[in-house]
This record gives sequence, structure tokens and C-alpha cells, in this order.
Amino acid sequence: MGAVIDVRRGADRYPGGEPEAGITTRHAFSFGPYYDPDNVRLGALTACNEERLAAGAGFAEHRHSDTELLTWVVSGQLSHRDSRGRSTLVGPGDLQHLGAGAGVHHIERNDGAGPLVFLQLWLAARTPALTPRYTVARSLARPYEVPEAGAVLRVDRPDSGGTLPLPAAPYGYVHVVRGEAELLRDGAVGERLAAGDSVRVRDGADAAGAVLRARTACEVLLLELADPFA
Repeated sequence: MGAVIDVRRGADRYPGGEPEAGITTRHAFSFGPYYDPDNVRLGALTACNEERLAAGAGFAEHRHSDTELLTWVVSGQLSHRDSRGRSTLVGPGDLQHLGAGAGVHHIERNDGAGPLVFLQLWLAARTPALTPRYTVARSLARPYEVPEAGAVLRVDRPDSGGTLPLPAAPYGYVHVVRGEAELLRDGAVGERLAAGDSVRVRDGADAAGAVLRARTACEVLLLELADPFA
């Protein structure tokens, strides 16, 4: 049948958060009161939330379990504290990975003077883990593996005219963080992509001839996902 390639617009994300508290969220998948049976997950990826926090705003202590959370800061600094006594600041170019294991509580805040924007990916763990773990990969420069979810995340920053192959995996998720790009299929220009837009890929190993080409200098996140049921 070949790869299925689906472009999703950032403007079409479901709005959430608490705007009156300085928190604006845009959900790429079904989340909370928003439920679309045709938009629940992509492989192990169950959420991709774009968060905008005003100065002083943040998420009160809350719990996660059996979930791998990857956080990519677009601008500003994220203050993170968890119930295991860890406290960190995460800035642009850093990848934060919280493996919730059997359960962990954490707090996410913007303690800076300016706005904070970050992207958070939730991945369902393939096998339950007991001990939570926490990692910050500073200035991420190489593919980051999340074996608990059968995933690999990488960041690419092509200059104008540079191309990126779509993830060659059972599932793939491509998010344009900055800049403008376009999707090429068999050499023909398809959809144009702006910051916040994404591409979902199924059966990516069959996506030969489909690439992302930068129209301007870009920052792009590419997530490769194994079949969660294999």
C-alpha cells in the first residue's frame, strides 16, 4: 500500500490550558475534554502539546506513570522540579526526558521574566518500569533513543534548500519548530509548512521519494516510532 503521509496544521490544534492563568496549550492529539476517535495516537505517541507560559505561570504538582515525556524548549527557560528531589533549568536546544516509571510527581514553571514556549511529547511505555528516571541532554546534537517507547528523536537544522528524509520507521512524526519548509513527493512540491505544522507518517520505510525541503533556515524535530504492538 505504501507510506501514508498526513500534513497537520498548527492552527488546527485543539486549544487548551488556562489562559486566565497565563497558560496557553495547543493539543495535536485527543486530550482531556477534547476527544476525536480518529486522532488518539500515532504509534507510541499519545500527545504533542505546544505550551506557552507567561512569566510566573506554570503547572502545579501533578503525577505521571508509564509515560516517557520528552520536552523541547523553543524559547525561554523551563524550571522543572520533581518528587525525587531534582531541580533543573532547561533552555532552547536542550532535551528534557522524564521517564515516569511507576509514578512521579513534578512541577513545570516559567520563573523567568519573559514568555516560555516549549513542545512536549508523551510516549506510552512499551513495558512497565518501576524506577522513574530523568535526563537532560544539553545542546542535543545526536539522535536520542528512548528504548522504553521504541522511539528515536533527532533535531535537524537545514539551511534554505536543504532536504531531510521522512522517518523510515513504522510511524514517524515531523514537527517544524522554526522556519518554513515544503513537502516533496516524488520530486513534486506538495504542501508548504510553517512553524507549528507537522507531518505524520505511517509505514515510513516505504516513503522513498518523499522529503522535507527547507524554504528558509529551519529547526525540525523528527521522531521515529516502532510498532508498539510488535
